[in-house]
Amino acid sequence: MSLRINDQAPNFIANTTHGEINFHQWVGDGWAILFSHPKDFTPVCTTELGYVAGMEKTFAERNCKIIGLSIDPVENHADWAKDIEETQGNTVGFPMIGDTELKVAKAYNMLPADEEGGSEGRTAATNATVRSVFIVGPDKKIKLMMTYPMTTGRNFDEILRVLDSMQLTAAHKVATPVNWRDGDDVIIVPSVSDDEAKSLFPNGWKALKSYLRLVKQPNK
Repeated sequence: MSLRINDQAPNFIANTTHGEINFHQWVGDGWAILFSHPKDFTPVCTTELGYVAGMEKTFAERNCKIIGLSIDPVENHADWAKDIEETQGNTVGFPMIGDTELKVAKAYNMLPADEEGGSEGRTAATNATVRSVFIVGPDKKIKLMMTYPMTTGRNFDEILRVLDSMQLTAAHKVATPVNWRDGDDVIIVPSVSDDEAKSLFPNGWKALKSYLRLVKQPNK
C-alpha cells in the first residue's frame, strides 16, 4: 500500500543500536525523523550520517528525535559508526534500525511488499529505493516524504527548514513562502478573513493580493 502525507505512519517494533523500540512509543508526544540508507559502509551515506549526527542537538531543541535505518544488522551499524566518527568528526548518538527482515522498508513502501528474502546478499544497488526521509508528527502522521537517488547526498539543512515551517504553521494560521527561512515574513492562510486577521495580527500585514497577505512571523 502506498503512503501519502497525513497517512498514519506505520508502527513497528525493531531492533536498533539502542535496543528494541516500538516506533510510536519512541516518538512519544514529539516529532521524529526516520531516514534510511541503502547500505552501511557506503560513501555518500557516511557523509550524511556524520552531518546528521552533528545536527542532533539542533533537532532536539525542536522536540524532534532522529532515527536511521538500513537493512544491515545492528552489529554492522555499530562498526560503521566508528568510521563515521573518524571521517566526519561527529559521534552518531541516535538509534539506527537493523531492518534485516525488510519489514520496515516494506511497510514504508521503500521496497515492494512482495520482495522476497532478507538482508543477506543484498547490495546498495538492490536497496537503491531504501533512501527516504519521513517526518512524523506528534499525531503519528506522516508530514513529509522525500526519496533521493544514491548519488545525491541529502540536504538536511532543508529538512530542518521544513520542520521549522511545519511546526510554525501547526501553531499559527500561516503558511511559509518560497525559500522561507526562520524569521522571514509568512503568509496569512486564505481561510482567515481580514476581520479575523486583525485580531490575530494586530500589527497589520501587507496585502499584495486579496489572497496573498504577508505578515511578520508571529513567534518572533
